[in-house]
Amino acid sequence: MSMAKNLLPSDTKLNITLVRSTVGTKQDQRDTVRSLGLKRIGHTVERTADAVTVGMLNKVKHLVTVEEAK
Repeated sequence: MSMAKNLLPSDTKLNITLVRSTVGTKQDQRDTVRSLGLKRIGHTVERTADAVTVGMLNKVKHLVTVEEAK
């Protein structure tokens, strides 16, 4: 597991896990986490690494971990 580090768009699948709380963060960061489909700490979703998803991950990289899906 690693923190997101300026990902680049590709066709790979990513497992995204929320590891830090959104309490105390800016509203736009909370909205970004929610739009990724993450609802609570420890929740994991699988998304394609398209340009939109990568942009959202780069915005909240301090709150999530990203792994390549198997």
